[in-house]
Amino acid sequence: MEVKPDNEELKIPDVLPLLPVRDVVVYPYMILPLFVGREISIAAVDHALSQDRLIFLATQREVGEEEPTPDTIYSVGTVAMIMRMLKLPDGRVKILVQGLSKGRITEYLAEKPFYSVRIERVADPQIAENSLETEALMRTVKEQLGKVISLGKVISPEVMVIVENMQEPGSLADLVASNIGLKVEDAQRLLEIADPLERLGRVNELLNKEYELLNMQARIQSAAKEEMGKSQREYFLREQLRAIQQELGETDARAEEIAELRKAIEQAKMPSTVEKEALKQLGRLEQMHPDAAESGMLRTYLDWMVEIPWSKSTKDSLDIKRAKEILDEDHFYLDKVKERILEFLAVRKLKKKMKGPILCFVGPPGVGKTSLGKSIARAMGRKFVRISLGGVRDEAEIRGHRRTYVGALPGRIVQGLKQAGANNPVFMLDELDKIGADFRGDPSSALLEVLDPEQNHAFSDHYINLPYNLSNVMFIATANQIDPVPGPLQDRMEVINLAGYTEEEKLQIAKRYLVPRQIKENGITEKTLTVSDEAIKTIIAKYTREAGLRNLEREIGSICRKVARKVAEGEKRHFTVNAAAVAKYLGPPKFLREEEMEHNEVGVVTGLAWTPVGGEVLFVEATIMQGKGGLTLTGQLGDVMKESVQAALSYIRSKEAELNLPTDFFHNMEIHVHVPAGAIPKDGPSAGVTMATALVSALTKIPVRKDVAMTGEITLRGKVLPIGGLKEKMLAAIRAGVKTIVIPEQNKKDLEEVPRHILKKVKVVTARTIDEVLKVALETYPPPPSRQGKAPAVKGKVPPPRVLVKPRKGVVA
Repeated sequence: MEVKPDNEELKIPDVLPLLPVRDVVVYPYMILPLFVGREISIAAVDHALSQDRLIFLATQREVGEEEPTPDTIYSVGTVAMIMRMLKLPDGRVKILVQGLSKGRITEYLAEKPFYSVRIERVADPQIAENSLETEALMRTVKEQLGKVISLGKVISPEVMVIVENMQEPGSLADLVASNIGLKVEDAQRLLEIADPLERLGRVNELLNKEYELLNMQARIQSAAKEEMGKSQREYFLREQLRAIQQELGETDARAEEIAELRKAIEQAKMPSTVEKEALKQLGRLEQMHPDAAESGMLRTYLDWMVEIPWSKSTKDSLDIKRAKEILDEDHFYLDKVKERILEFLAVRKLKKKMKGPILCFVGPPGVGKTSLGKSIARAMGRKFVRISLGGVRDEAEIRGHRRTYVGALPGRIVQGLKQAGANNPVFMLDELDKIGADFRGDPSSALLEVLDPEQNHAFSDHYINLPYNLSNVMFIATANQIDPVPGPLQDRMEVINLAGYTEEEKLQIAKRYLVPRQIKENGITEKTLTVSDEAIKTIIAKYTREAGLRNLEREIGSICRKVARKVAEGEKRHFTVNAAAVAKYLGPPKFLREEEMEHNEVGVVTGLAWTPVGGEVLFVEATIMQGKGGLTLTGQLGDVMKESVQAALSYIRSKEAELNLPTDFFHNMEIHVHVPAGAIPKDGPSAGVTMATALVSALTKIPVRKDVAMTGEITLRGKVLPIGGLKEKMLAAIRAGVKTIVIPEQNKKDLEEVPRHILKKVKVVTARTIDEVLKVALETYPPPPSRQGKAPAVKGKVPPPRVLVKPRKGVVA
């Protein structure tokens, strides 16, 4: 439907937002709805609505192009007014536009967030008076349009009324052209013709062609009906289409499509069994009617088959020295991981065919697990694909959906390979420990085949339903904790633990990577801002408490943003951030060292704990009070830590003579053990020696050394048992300023995994028994009698020992 605008002249600015349209050419006086879904298009519509509602509509040359460039957009288009706008639930926008005037793009002024163009209006030449030739041409066009409608062309009756009353040749040409369903190329050529008489003549030619086509179609239908009955309707329709295409000189589009698919299958270099199945399904598609429900499913399936990289692979970069340089350039430290990658490249250089390793990086957030995968791919010259498994609960996400379901798709493994375009990418499975499981299956079990080097050479996706060789893929999994990962899945991977960083490592990483990156991302330069080493150390010590680097980068980014604001406000000077200026940018320190670390205290011991985000320092306090005997535990301790306190107390009671304690001390004293930060639950099998040391210190009144931290579990015989997470705990102790760390003797072997520069910062003492721990932790040990306080006197008889287990009758207790 076309409606002419009011006679009053509308002022059209020279600069307008551009809305690229596809599949349609908009003419002046034409009203039509448009669906807008691309970000730049939505931004252009929003800008137009915020101004004078005017927008320039130009058709793009390629319909399927999602991000058109100025070279792929026609220069001649139509200035239109947005009459209505409706936001759809799927994020798209529906607008109703009316063409006002033709225009030509003379210059592209901006490309982000939308195309802004300078235009010039293209007006039809003024015709003083219609000649006889013009009147005859206009009458011919109107008659031809009537003949086309009589042969079945659907055109609105309102349009015919407007056509009959129209006296301007240019407007008549635009009106007819916009309603007879022209191809985009023909419609655009018409729009670009400035002379109205020439344009009307071209419309007359197109109407003649359309009339002949419809006439031929009618003859074909008449002839086909005479020869064929209702049982041959499908054949009739195909013959009808073929006859029309032959009359137009066009090839059979479906036959061409089948030929292209067959050629793509041959070029995909599939394995013989896969190619045989693909050709079989292509034969089914060829015999199937295009409108059949299964036809679209088969076509999609074959598209996936030809796009999956069956034989395409990238060539590995086997220059070991160059790979080492790239790894060192991207990441500071992480020597164990780098060594493992270089070993893989060395073996690959000596043996061409080998199975890809399956590594699992385990460590707290922010230590570089995901970014390390990108560096590995860069060092090896491979494609990099990453999928996040966090929250995945459906097995079909891994293995794909069966083709019997509507909207079935391959699993994420096959999708990732298609995305990479090669069959040997570095494939990162992120957040492996956060996979869920419900009634839709167990995705972690589906990964067993993917991550098993003995099975993944014939991985079967439910959608593809054919074996695919994954042995060339280098899988890298990441997890914050290894415990939630099922045992069979752990068994298939080579687990590499990534602990946190020391203060010196964080300093170097911040200088090399974090500060330059944040300076660049916040729009300033290194000539504008300098962050001193002391400032970085202050941020690390007083504004972050983490194993990784995320909060450190956030704080550095905060400084850069504040400097960027000052630069934007006009301050032209060099900003230098030193340790004293950090508080000016970031406010008061967020973390301070605990007061217990300032001096030696009685009954206060520094313990070490492991958490999913790195090591933590844990202070254990014990105090003795007069009472009738009893043990109080506070601080939200778990069952394991409660048992550690009971074991430590039982050991101390068995050694009361060696510790110079009164034999009845437990009956005259109340013992209270507390772990600060009571709102945080605490549990784990590594606090036994810490609890025992705190109790001994409180009972003997001997202070505990402030610079000693410890970890280990205790037995009733006083033996110190090994623990896990040693490196994380040592890093936490270093961050807290601890000088001496006591660890179990059996953990001595784990010191080989700790870098030498960490071991140089602290003194590590190994202990087999709790006595060896006490000798290091207490100021004096064993306690002299003079240092031991006497138990308070108790009036009357001494109460008998508490019976923990009542003897049964007939049993000698």
